[in-house]
Amino acid sequence: MQNYKIIDLTHEVHPDIPTWDLTCGYYVKTMRDYRHCDGEFKFRSQSLDIRASAGTHIDSPAHCFEGEPDVSDIPVEQLIAPCIVIDVSDRAHERYKVSVADIELFEKKYGEIKAGTFVIFYTGWSRFWNDPKKYHNNLVFPSVSADTAKLLLKRQVVGIGIDTLSPDCDEKGSFVHAILLGAHKYIVENVAHAHQLPPIGSIILVMPLKVKGAAESPIRLIGMVPT
Repeated sequence: MQNYKIIDLTHEVHPDIPTWDLTCGYYVKTMRDYRHCDGEFKFRSQSLDIRASAGTHIDSPAHCFEGEPDVSDIPVEQLIAPCIVIDVSDRAHERYKVSVADIELFEKKYGEIKAGTFVIFYTGWSRFWNDPKKYHNNLVFPSVSADTAKLLLKRQVVGIGIDTLSPDCDEKGSFVHAILLGAHKYIVENVAHAHQLPPIGSIILVMPLKVKGAAESPIRLIGMVPT
C-alpha cells in the first residue's frame, strides 16, 4: 500500500446529516456498555438504525426495478474499478446539469472514457454537507442530464458517483436512475472529497453491506491514487 495515497470519499454519518426528506438518517443505540460487563474483559454492544439511503451510499438496479439485482448481487469485480473525476465545479450552479459537452471536453483532454470505468462528477456541492438545509435546497442541486447518462452507457461504465443527493434533479422523473440502473449499472450518491482525486489514474473501492434484498446500502467509498 506504500505505492498508493488513500482518499476517504465517505461522509461521516450522524442523526443530523442531509437526507432526501430531511428526516434523521442515522442512530447508534448502545445495548450493553462496558460498565455492565462482569469479569476482566469489557464490551460495548450496539445496534444501528440507519436509512439505507443516508450518507454516502449505493443504489442498485433493484432500487428502481422489481426483480433486478440488489446490492448483494453486484459482482465485487464491478465494485473495484478504474476511476475518473469530471470536475464541473467551476461552472456548476444549483440547476446545472452535467452535459454531453462536459464529457466531450473531458475526453478531448484525457481521452475517451474506457469500458469498466467508474465516473465521479464533482460539482462542488459537497461543500454544503454540514449545512443540511442548503445541501437539500428543496431538492434543487447540480445533477446529470439523461443524454449524458446514455453516453456513459455507450462507454460501458460500471457506475457513476456524484457529490449531491442524486444525479437526478428533475420534477418530470428520475431519468438517470432509470437509464443506468435499467442497464445494471450502479449509482453512488453523496460522494465526499472528490476534489482530492486526480482526473484520471485512480482506483475506486465501493464497499456496501452485502445485505440480501437491499436495494440501497451505506458504503465506505475509498479512492486509491498511485504515488
